[in-house]
Amino acid sequence: MSEPTSPVRVAVVQFDPQVGLENREANLRNTLDLALQAANDGANLIVLPELSTTGYFFNNRQDAFAHSEAVPGGPTVQSWVNFARQHNVYLVAGLTERDGAQLFNTGVLVGPEGFIGKYRKAHLWNLEKLWFTPGNTGFPVFDTPIGRIGLLICWDIWFPEVPRILSQQGADIICSLNNWVWTPPPLFDEAGKCMASYLTMTAAHVNNVFIAAASRIGEERGARYLGCSLIAGTNGWPIGKVASADQQEILFADIDLTSSRSAPIWNSLNDLHRDRRADMYDAMLGYTQHPCLPR
Repeated sequence: MSEPTSPVRVAVVQFDPQVGLENREANLRNTLDLALQAANDGANLIVLPELSTTGYFFNNRQDAFAHSEAVPGGPTVQSWVNFARQHNVYLVAGLTERDGAQLFNTGVLVGPEGFIGKYRKAHLWNLEKLWFTPGNTGFPVFDTPIGRIGLLICWDIWFPEVPRILSQQGADIICSLNNWVWTPPPLFDEAGKCMASYLTMTAAHVNNVFIAAASRIGEERGARYLGCSLIAGTNGWPIGKVASADQQEILFADIDLTSSRSAPIWNSLNDLHRDRRADMYDAMLGYTQHPCLPR
């Protein structure tokens, strides 16, 4: 086997952040403590859940606004930046962003060099639509020294355009930040996987891209969460196990991150990216007209 060109140890962190202003300090401390555990076990790319310092189920828009802060100037992102610099890691995590009077469900990427970028959730789930503005920053992919990193958030994975556009822009890994919530049954199959697990695996498979999906557990204000965090390889199958539905866990995967750029050519005649019939797809899907895509 050849030596890896970009060896990365990825960690996804599954835990139980709780909504409520009285919980914000403990939530932030938990993100740092769990990220430290991951870093001490060798992780250099750490993924935390959606809204990991605020919890999810706000009472109303005023409550959501009270939980929000500026990005990147607020104290939470600065704490994550300080952590990433101190431990020489890349960290992806979610929080409630305030921009003027608008609120966004935002994921941020920070690293040893500081704040790298953010993604605002484009597809809002249920009551989120009452307090958040849909994301307006597109689907960015960030170049870093360890590889190209894309972000998506929770309900986004139900829209195949999102991982497709990220992969077509050259993402080596997609970091998926989630608060996968209980919906009408059936929730799990006999293998213990939820539908979100399979959607993540499918998106990785059909786009030849790694996906690191961090979800949350627990209950808050009557809502329950599914857990089921996982790290999917470029072939779609989980690297290691899929996390439980109700336990705090950190999952790890040792990967050659940039191997996604050439994997897999399944046989001598078929390759997913090469076989795409972009000439037949409607330009409104954004596959052929995106400014980052080759002409």
